[in-house]
Amino acid sequence: MHPLPVFALLDILPNELFPNGVSRYAIGGVFIGLGVAVIYLGTGIIAGASTFLESTLSYVSDVPRFQKPKYVASRDWRVLFTLGMVGGAAIYQFTFHGDIWTTDVQWWRLLGGGFLVGVGTRLGKGCTSGHGVCGVGSASFTSIVNVATFMVVAIGVAQLMQALQVVP
Repeated sequence: MHPLPVFALLDILPNELFPNGVSRYAIGGVFIGLGVAVIYLGTGIIAGASTFLESTLSYVSDVPRFQKPKYVASRDWRVLFTLGMVGGAAIYQFTFHGDIWTTDVQWWRLLGGGFLVGVGTRLGKGCTSGHGVCGVGSASFTSIVNVATFMVVAIGVAQLMQALQVVP
């Protein structure tokens, strides 16, 4: 018998949901939580990735929208934050799998999906990291509604694509 109830819960999770084990997801969750906590404690800013584009455009654009003080003041760490996410995934993949991750999804679908996600995050004023990790973690009603909305839409779109037999 495990001393903590959380370990007993992990034992009853079906292997089909976590075919590679629960530990890698739990470890990833701990790192995400630590990352957003460090950023929040160090800057007082919620670590949302969707603001990356607007803050990065402040380097090259004179458009007043991109020159807001909150974008200019946070653009350096947002670039590091984003590079850390991409670089961390690449290092993990190369270290544990010995190659670079690729996908069979066509480029235009990735581009279209990225565009729709970008529009959605602007409409919802945040993304999964801002609303999903920080907002839900702080019991924000707006974030809970946003996360519920984009989870329902994502599950619905995934089910629709599967029903239409769309393949990468």
